Amino acid sequence: MKTILLIGAGKSATVLINYLLKEAEINKWKFIIADADREQALAKTNNSRFAEVLHLDITNEKQREKIIQRAHVVISMMPPALHFLVAKDCVEYRKHLLTASYLDEDMKSLKDEIHQRKLFFLCEMGLDPGIDHMSAMKIIEEIKEKEGNIRSFKSHCGGLVAPESDDNPWHYKISWNPRNIVLAGSTGAEYKLNDEVKKVSYEHLFDNANTVDIDGLGKLAYYPNRDSLSYLPVYKLPQVASFVRTTLRYPAFFLGWNAIVKAGLSNDITEIDTTGLTFKKWSAPVLEYVNENNESLLSYLGLFEDVPVPEAATTSANILQHLLETKLGMKPGDKDMIVMLHEFEYEFNGKQKFLQSSLIVKGEDNLQTA
Repeated sequence: MKTILLIGAGKSATVLINYLLKEAEINKWKFIIADADREQALAKTNNSRFAEVLHLDITNEKQREKIIQRAHVVISMMPPALHFLVAKDCVEYRKHLLTASYLDEDMKSLKDEIHQRKLFFLCEMGLDPGIDHMSAMKIIEEIKEKEGNIRSFKSHCGGLVAPESDDNPWHYKISWNPRNIVLAGSTGAEYKLNDEVKKVSYEHLFDNANTVDIDGLGKLAYYPNRDSLSYLPVYKLPQVASFVRTTLRYPAFFLGWNAIVKAGLSNDITEIDTTGLTFKKWSAPVLEYVNENNESLLSYLGLFEDVPVPEAATTSANILQHLLETKLGMKPGDKDMIVMLHEFEYEFNGKQKFLQSSLIVKGEDNLQTA
């Protein structure tokens, strides 16, 4: 009997758990779920007899190794920074590994060992990155097959709140890992535009809300992802004039988030003392960036409330994450929505062509997300 181990049962794992429960029954697989919150994970299985749910402290080496040794295939839905712990054990005990996160340098460092042990490691198998790669490559190959010359590729993708569940001034709700949202863009961005490499620092990433028109939704704003350039050889487009991958948000989001970033409220490096600290005191640096366009957004998050911050918070990013989860969390029955748009400019038979490909999917509710 084959055993599939899922490590991490958070927001993004619910639909996957439901899928694997069905497949485990059909294929007679053993399905193990390991998470720090065993009760939450157990609830997502509805006490199915086809799943075994275990508590796992991912930093406990002996506990982690013991569980991984039981599997044939491991799926890690942990935060990106923790995948490497799982990956090293998978190499050690010869287990295949799947993740939805970006392929980072730590994972690349295991390449030789993975090949030597004939293991299958597959990263970037989510929406973005993942489905965006596959859908883009399909079109790229089709254009090349008819001898078209691609000059520009822009790919936009985002997890948003569905219009029918949009009831706050940010026009945003958290359906994915909140930590990733808090730290998004913190390393800045690098991309190619009109044959020039552009570099944008974190402090200026949200200055300008460039927009695209999405049928049925109107204008959505975007900011460039951290590293578009590394995908030029992957997409086999080394000579393209423009190449950028971006994240979509509603335009209002930029108005508030730009002030938060500039004020340093998303800082996850500097430790802070929360003794006697209120949200109002903590957010004081943002005051110089408050204006008539963003005041209502910042107030909605509770930045100016004279209420103590969580004692467990150790950085500003921790405090900000608490506010986002409290104020922008999905309510029962809320629906999220994913939006993806690829834009191609290419030459064919001496003529300039423009092609768009889009995908819009809504979730069923706050648990069965898109």
